[in-house]
Amino acid sequence: MVKREEKKLKTSELNYLKKILEDRKIQILKNINGVYDELDQLSSCELNDEGDHVATINSSRIDDIIVRKQEQELREINIALSKIISGEYGTCDMCGVNIGFHRLEVKPHAVYCIDCRKIIEKI
Repeated sequence: MVKREEKKLKTSELNYLKKILEDRKIQILKNINGVYDELDQLSSCELNDEGDHVATINSSRIDDIIVRKQEQELREINIALSKIISGEYGTCDMCGVNIGFHRLEVKPHAVYCIDCRKIIEKI
């Protein structure tokens, strides 16, 4: 497999991606806080019957899964933002080539180029 070298990000592209990351971070924090508020409200509600109790437990489990996924994405976003500060952003963690702008536009917290991502998925 021959790797093609992607161009280094332009300043305007980097600023655009940074804004996307920051906006997504804000949205995730709002989502997580909203779930915690909802769980607090549910725990303070009186459950009238077993059906209500089961529904509440199921809702809590689903919310827990969603929060864990969002917390993982938040960690990835924070890593990407720190890489922007250090000047390492946009470089594949596996092979070291520049990750293309179009890939980062789709997934701004990507740490692998497309070729390396395919390798990782096969493992």
